[in-house]
Amino acid sequence: MTQAQELLRFGLVGVIGLAVDVTLLAILREPIGIYAARVVSFFGAATATWILNRSFTFADRAAGIHIFSEYLRYIGLMLSGGLVNLATYSFLASRFSQAPLWLSAYVCIGSLLGMVVNFMGASKWLFRHKG
Repeated sequence: MTQAQELLRFGLVGVIGLAVDVTLLAILREPIGIYAARVVSFFGAATATWILNRSFTFADRAAGIHIFSEYLRYIGLMLSGGLVNLATYSFLASRFSQAPLWLSAYVCIGSLLGMVVNFMGASKWLFRHKG
């Protein structure tokens, strides 16, 4: 598979992750607040994308490590892009409307900015061994 095909698959998985992210945020924002909800929604989305990326995007590659170690490394890598994502979300939420639709838009903007960081980490460092 070419890098362009992997990037496309990574993006498709990211859209699913975004849906998980936005859904969890919408469910949790009232009971726990918009910032705590955003942290929980990020980890939920990261877990969903790990499962999909390892079985779909990088199915022909192996991390070459125990599955729990792979998960922890993936989460660590996603935190890099996640920090970009969360910083963008926090910046926008602190300065503009906190209406649910706008919060979802801020998640989308942050997700796009963090995607390249996440793809490079996953494709070049974690799932680097051809199967």
